[in-house]
Amino acid sequence: MNIIKAILFVGIFVLSILIGKQISRKYVEREKELKDMKNALNILKTKIKFTYQPLGEIFEEISNTLKNNVGNIFKTAQEKMINRTAQSSWESAVKTSQNNLTNEDKEAILTLSKMLGQTDVEGQVSQIDVTQEFLDKQIELAENERTKNEKLYKKLVPTIGLAIIIILM
Repeated sequence: MNIIKAILFVGIFVLSILIGKQISRKYVEREKELKDMKNALNILKTKIKFTYQPLGEIFEEISNTLKNNVGNIFKTAQEKMINRTAQSSWESAVKTSQNNLTNEDKEAILTLSKMLGQTDVEGQVSQIDVTQEFLDKQIELAENERTKNEKLYKKLVPTIGLAIIIILM
């Protein structure tokens, strides 16, 4: 009976460590995705400014370059552009994307859709610049949250696991 109890306690403790790491990983992934989005917008801005490629082709190139959640946003937008405008495709792709971004992050990214495919090159480039400024603020917030919460969850959840073990003893 004591062996079963010991195995149960070890299981609870290991599970609490894994849960803590999983929660803290979301903060790391959010920061990474915001930085990836900023880099993708740099690529978009350069392509719009110098190559005059259609947005669908640019989105496809970016999605092929970034094989992650951010790349999936561009891929989804590119696929939806067959039947829709660039603005509605981008909005739909951002809103339906599965990632670690918060609603505030998505709102910052959605500001890009206002002039995407609607204005001349300079208008689109200036809108990308505005979006990147919003992203800079969100990246700073994400870095602060990560440094504050990453250690907290890695230590707090295992401590809760230990408390549960002590209560069950």
